[in-house]
This record gives sequence, structure tokens and C-alpha cells, in this order.
Amino acid sequence: MADQYNQLKEFYSGKRVLVTGHTGFKGSWLCRILTGLGAQVTGYALEPGTVPSLFETAGLAETIDSRIGDVRDLTHLKRVFQEKEPEIVFHLAAQPIVRDSYKEPVYTYETNVMGTVHVLECVRLTPSVRSFLNVTTDKVYENREWEYGYRECDPLDGYDPYSNSKSCSELVTHSYARSFFGDGRCAISTSRAGNVIGGGDFANDRIIPDCVRAVLKGEEIAVRNPHSTRPFQHVLEPLGAYLLIAMRQYEDASYAGYYNVGPDDGDCVTTGRLVDLFCQAWKELGGAASWVSRSDGGPHEANFLKLDCSKIKKTFGWRPHMGVKEAVEWTAEWTKEWMDGRDMALVMDRQIQRYFIVKAQDRKED
Repeated sequence: MADQYNQLKEFYSGKRVLVTGHTGFKGSWLCRILTGLGAQVTGYALEPGTVPSLFETAGLAETIDSRIGDVRDLTHLKRVFQEKEPEIVFHLAAQPIVRDSYKEPVYTYETNVMGTVHVLECVRLTPSVRSFLNVTTDKVYENREWEYGYRECDPLDGYDPYSNSKSCSELVTHSYARSFFGDGRCAISTSRAGNVIGGGDFANDRIIPDCVRAVLKGEEIAVRNPHSTRPFQHVLEPLGAYLLIAMRQYEDASYAGYYNVGPDDGDCVTTGRLVDLFCQAWKELGGAASWVSRSDGGPHEANFLKLDCSKIKKTFGWRPHMGVKEAVEWTAEWTKEWMDGRDMALVMDRQIQRYFIVKAQDRKED
């Protein structure tokens, strides 16, 4: 609702915020939101990992203090923390691709586990930090392919190197919270988000970017696992939750903890259904799209995954603002604007305002 957006703006305006992984897909959207809220944003990340990238397409380096660095480099990271003295830290830096984790498991663990240790160590050594949020994934849970959504109290034990490394990142965060922040100086939380989609995601081995690449080439979309069910959600959904968690625990440390962030049950759909929705949305924008099932014999990936988000709904009154169909439509619209050469920072701003004010108000009236 507009009231909540105004609360976020009142809180974040002037706050010193550090975002790791700011050159990535989710990090770029988060930095753009924070800039609009009036925060003093510092980003710490590697150079963008894709060509094109949302960070460069939207010209975000000109709008924040962008520091290029590796979370594995503790010395450099410490210097940035000492210089900027952040009050709030969002940790998004990661090696985020399941399939890449099979190719580079050591790098994946170094980044996702020791990178988290380094960020938390900097938080420990920086008295100005009052709120820290580690962004992980729905894949941290021991996935037994059960029908019910996993809850925050369920066992952690990701299968593949990516998922397992993020489980370890959770455990590192829990240990640091108990060992070093029991005095309440800094509130520590983790957030386990579902599969995000949205404009500007150009990563490899993700279904919506695969759709975009295929339609740009005039090719059929190849879908590896059309029957796999995932909690798909628009990228603005978890980002809104992250901002809310970090704000509330800054104000009251008793809110620190672990939070799932995902769509309603009806929006947990198969990959095949998601691609159907993309093809439909693309055709409505005047394009042509179709898909074919084509397994490439790749490594293990879970077939069924769903989150129980009762905790964040009860604790903060958070709710998803859009269903999966609308999330796909927004993604297709963003992509069409990008193809047409629009100012993508303004396109992002328009969708952010539409989400936080218009869509939130619609949800309230429902």
C-alpha cells in the first residue's frame, strides 16, 4: 500500500546502506528501489556477470557509490566498511546458478560460504551496522519432494553445491548471530526466497532469460524440465520483503530471525506452465513464441519445491502483490521496452512505483 511505501521512504531516506552483489539482477533492482527511497547506497560486487546486464543497461553505476570487489577479499571489504560505515547491510553476493555450481564447486563454496563469513566479520567489526539481512534461497531445505511448503523450522541440507553452500551460509549467519550479536547491537536475519523472474535477468540456465534469448533469435524455447514445479515470483516481491525485514528489525531487534518469501500456493507452477504464460504475454505484445521440451541430460535438479510463507505473513502482514501470470507479463513488458531502446532506469522506476503503490493498493482493496 502507499502507506507502506511512505513508511519505507521515511525510514530509508538518508540511511547508509551497503548492498553486496549490487551488479547482479536482484541487486540492481534493490539498489534502484533504495535510490528512489532516498538512501545513501554503496554497492560491493564483481563486475556484472552477464552481457548485457541490468546494471549497465540501466546506467546504475552513475546513481550509487559502486565499488568493484570480491567478497572473498576480506581486506578490501573491510576497507569499504570502514570508509562507508553502513547502518544497514543487504548481502546478495553469491554464485547463484545451480548448474554452474557443478562446474565450479570450489568457487561456489568460497563465494557463498566464506563470502558470507567475510561480510559478517565486517559487520562484527563495524559498530555503525544495526541491521543485517542475508539473502539466501528456497533451495536451502532438505528437499524430499513433499507436497507441502517448507517451513523455516525444517532441516537445511541443499543437494547440489549451490544449494548446499547456501545452506552453509545460513548456518554461518546463525552462528555469528548467536556468538557475536547477542547484545542486540545489530539485528541479524536471513530470507529464503523463491525463484525470481523479472525484467533484466540475463543469466544463463534460467528459464525466463532462456525465453528472452530464444525469441530474440526467432527460435523455439528449449525447456529442460517442463514438469518441475517452482515458487516463481516477480523480483519486486522478495525485494519488498527484504526492505521490510531490515527496517522492522532495525527498529526492534526481536524481529530478527529466518523468513521464507514466496508466492501463494496457486502461483507455484510448472516450468512448462510458466513458459506458456511467457509465450502468451509475448504474443500479446506483437511477438511470436513457442517452446519444445528438450532435456539435455544435465545434473540433478529438484522436481517439486514450494515454500510456506505463513511466518512473514503473520509477523509483518506481508502479502504477494501479484500472481505468476502478471509477473510474467511485467517481465515481457520490460523486455519489449528494452528491445525498443527505452531509458531502462525510468522503466524500472515505473514498475517500482506501480508495484509499491498501485498494486499494493489494489491488494488492500481486495
